[in-house]
Amino acid sequence: MSIEIGNVAPWVPSICEDGSTIELSELRGQNIILYFYPKDDTPGCTIEAQDFTKHLPEFEKLKTIILGVSKDSKSSHCKFIDKYNIGFNLIADEEKKLCKTYGVLKEKSMFGKKYMGIQRSTFLIDSNGNIAKIWRNVKVKGHVEEVINLIKTI
Repeated sequence: MSIEIGNVAPWVPSICEDGSTIELSELRGQNIILYFYPKDDTPGCTIEAQDFTKHLPEFEKLKTIILGVSKDSKSSHCKFIDKYNIGFNLIADEEKKLCKTYGVLKEKSMFGKKYMGIQRSTFLIDSNGNIAKIWRNVKVKGHVEEVINLIKTI
C-alpha cells in the first residue's frame, strides 16, 4: 500500500512514551503532523524536535497536533523529552508497524554496514483524516517553518 496525497491516512494503534494509546479517529477535527525520525538524542533529530517544540504555539493556533515517531522505546522517548523539554508526544514504534505502513523504512549504510533505518519524513494529515502533504527525505533546517506555511494555506 502506498501513501498518497488525498488518501485517508492509515493508522496502526500506537503507544506514546507515557503509555497512552493514540487513535487517529480521536484526533479528527484537527490537523496532525506525523513526523518520522531516525533516533532519539541524535543531532538532527534533536534539532527537529526542538524546532517543532519552539513553534508549538503557532501549531496550536492552527489547530495542529505534532506526533513524532521512531523505533526507540518508551523509556528512550521519556529521557529525550525530559532532556530537551520536548512539548509533544513521541510514538514508540518498536515493532515498526507505523513505519512500515507509511513506507519510511529504507536501507541505509554506516561504516560500510547496511541496515534498515527510518528515512526522515513528515506527513500532514488534515482535519478530516486525509493525507494533505508528504515530505520525504526531509532536511531539518527550515522544515518546521515550511510545514507551518503550508498549514496556513489549507
